[in-house]
Parts: sequence; C-alpha cells; structure tokens
Amino acid sequence: MASSGDGAQTPGQDAGAELARLIDLATPYAVRAAVTLRLPELVRDGTSALGALAAAADADEAALARLLRHLVAIGLFAEPAPGVYALTPLSTELLSEDVAWQRKWLDLDGPGAKMDLAYSGMLHSVRTGRSAYDAVHGTPFWTDYQRDEPLRLFFGGIMAAHAWQTGPAVATGYDWADARRVIDVGGGIGALLSHVLRENPALSGAVLDLPPVEPEATETLREAGLAERAEFLPGSFFDALPTGFDVYLVSRVLTDWNDEDATKILLRCADAARPGARVVIVEVLAGAEHARNNSSFDLQSLTLLGGQERSVEDFHTLAGHAGLEVLSTRTGPGGLVFVDCAPSG
Repeated sequence: MASSGDGAQTPGQDAGAELARLIDLATPYAVRAAVTLRLPELVRDGTSALGALAAAADADEAALARLLRHLVAIGLFAEPAPGVYALTPLSTELLSEDVAWQRKWLDLDGPGAKMDLAYSGMLHSVRTGRSAYDAVHGTPFWTDYQRDEPLRLFFGGIMAAHAWQTGPAVATGYDWADARRVIDVGGGIGALLSHVLRENPALSGAVLDLPPVEPEATETLREAGLAERAEFLPGSFFDALPTGFDVYLVSRVLTDWNDEDATKILLRCADAARPGARVVIVEVLAGAEHARNNSSFDLQSLTLLGGQERSVEDFHTLAGHAGLEVLSTRTGPGGLVFVDCAPSG
C-alpha cells in the first residue's frame, strides 16, 4: 500500500485500498475454483509442482499458473520456489474437518454455487423484498428444491446440521411434562425430533415435511431407535396440518420466510391446535455477536429465500397475527429463543 513521505498511510489511499478489497469479485471465485479443483488436497498430498498440479486437476497449465499467482498473493498458498506451491495456515484451515461443510458449499460444481448466484439478484430483492432466486434461475427456490435432487439433499443437510445443533437445547430447555404427542412442523429429516424423543421417553411424535424428504427422515428415525414412537407425515405447512398433537413445534423455519408466509405457517398451526395444545416457536436471535461474526446472513436469507431475521418482538407480532397468544418467552444457549403460544380464545 502506498504511503506518505513520513511513512504514514494517507487516509484517501487507505480508503481506496479498502474499497478495492470490498468490491473484488475475483478473489472469492478464485478460492472457489481452488476448492473445486481440489488444489489444497493435492498440495497436501505431495503434488506441488505446477505441471503435476495441472495434470492432476485436469486444468490448463498456463491458466492454472495465473490462478495460483493470485492465490499466493492473497495468502491461500505459498510459492517457496518458482512453480512449486505449499500450504499456508489459510489453506490448512480450509482442509480441516471443521469446515468440511464449507468446502462443499464452495464447490463451483455443487448446489452451493447455485444458491450463491442468488446474490447477483440482490437489487431485485432490495427493490421488491422478495427472493432473487426466481429472478436469477427462472424458478422459485422451493420449486427447484423439490425437482433438483442434489440441491434438495445439500440444503436439507444444512438444515439437519442446524437441527442437530439445536436439538439438545430444545429437548431439555422446554417443559415437555404435560405433552404426549409432538409434531415438528417443517422438521426435515427428523434430526430435532430425534433429540426431543430420546430425551423424553414419554413422548411420541411426527415430523412433517415435503414428500421427497420421506426416505431420509424414515431412515433417521429408524437409526435413532424411534421407529415405534415417531413417524414421517408428508405435507406442506401451508396446507391444513394434522390435529391431535399437544405441541406444534416450529423450529428455525420462520427465518426462511417473509412475514406474510411466516404468518400463514403459524396460522396453520393455530388452526390445528386443539384446546390445551401449544405452538412453540424456536429460533436463533440475531444478536450483536451474531451481527459481528456473520452480518451477511440476513442478506443471504433475503436474496436466497425471501426470509429475514427477527427479534423477540417480531415473533410476538407474527404470533398475534396468526391468532396465537404468547404464554411465555425464554432464551437458551447460543441465542436460542422459545416462544410458547396457545390459540387465542
């Protein structure tokens, strides 16, 4: 970075460099290309020379050299000798098991790239308040989700990972003493329901989600030893829900939808809940720590799904619009919030 004569960076030049960093599109795609070509794995396993890397990655050698020049410049790889490459702390981190899910998302040949392309329609989302996925890909996300099997499995895996994280807190953080039957509305493969039922042996339940999810959900419940206490119910939470459950659990679902659709989901729960039944909203609040660490999530929710993050007050408002009375609100670890509701009247 250029500096003034006394060695101090001039404010204008500093701001210009930062702006250049912010608007750079080459770097995120260069990293994705490296992940897709499996360059970190190849270098880790001893393929370090340019020619050998190009052959192993099935890449044009000259073009790969240009890619690697930028990857060295940003610190993803080192070049200890001309045309010979080595890992750095960044590429080593990229290889860790903790970020295996992120590697899958970064793969340009995978569904994550298709989802990320919704960002190119951000202007549409800001102007309309709606998902940009349809504008970019020509079909709404949830329609594509049902017909694109790799996309469905990838997105479902992300949702299941969230449910496995949330499950222990939901299983022990809510008072299930008066409940006998629980339905996880939009519960995917049943990861959350599995935690709840295993921790509360007196409970039985069901997970409701779109029909294509049934094979994975049935297998998840069977592997959890819950085949006799749990079932999968194919359906949509925009249609009438089955009655007869004591708790209608809506966990980490509403963030994927705008206020109009989120209200419809809760309204279906309210319609199905009989006197004495509860509708329990479980979400993760967008607190200050979350905003510092992942401030782009709300924009991702908007552009990809048309959804949004909300405050406790926002969930109370949605519940009221759906004819639900908020009985109590409690917080749990990691920003988790439980909004316990009952049908009004």
